[in-house]
Amino acid sequence: MFGSFTGSNSNPTSDWGEDLINSVASNTLRHLFTRSDSVEVKVRCQPPSKLLQGSIDSFKMQGRGIVIRRDFRTEEISFETDAVALDFASVLQGKISLRQPTQAIALIKLTESDINTAFSAQLVRQRLENLTDERLTNLSGGEPVSFTAIKLQLLPANRVKLQALANFPNRAIPISFSCALGLAKRRRITYDDPEFIAADIPADCHDLAKILMGILVDIFNEMVDLDRFDLDGVTLRLNRLETEGETLNFSGYAQIERIPRTG
Repeated sequence: MFGSFTGSNSNPTSDWGEDLINSVASNTLRHLFTRSDSVEVKVRCQPPSKLLQGSIDSFKMQGRGIVIRRDFRTEEISFETDAVALDFASVLQGKISLRQPTQAIALIKLTESDINTAFSAQLVRQRLENLTDERLTNLSGGEPVSFTAIKLQLLPANRVKLQALANFPNRAIPISFSCALGLAKRRRITYDDPEFIAADIPADCHDLAKILMGILVDIFNEMVDLDRFDLDGVTLRLNRLETEGETLNFSGYAQIERIPRTG
């Protein structure tokens, strides 16, 4: 999914400068995440003397096993910037500061397992449990309703299968449907064209399960908004998504106003 920079450089001063920026940037970015398997930065600069002025042709960050906001794991994340103007004095102090904003191409890879684990995160559960939406309380006799046991399966052609339980005071209703994944305004993931899967649901629950499916789709369509996950000074926008086996791949760009200090 990710390429690598090519080329050779025999200038020791340039090697020192590139190694320093790579090390400082890697440490800076690594501290933005709850944890990570690896975070690496590679600088590209020709001629090498531009490094002393903080001018870099581009740099690329590649991370694996990155966890954001404690509960949201990504298999891989890659950013490759346009030209970057750094404050080189800040690099010598172990920090990365931009002299002007830049953009980066962004690639993100999620696994089916990581997506399902994210459904257990508090940030997600609070939008699915103890709901008092009038459409639900009209069905429950006025009591809150919770959606639990969420399970997502990635399907070909950018579709997914979703299963859940709607928990009423005296019973749980299973829900099962497939839908297409889409993007709205390049920042929100949408669940489009839901198709009820009757074979997974007892016949006496079909009518209620179809109603609950529509409500759950509405909830999901308001849930995954990238603005909730933006780092300070970094705005992420998506241009494309694609299901590929048990992975979900995104491509887009990041507008970087400044290097964030915290995640």
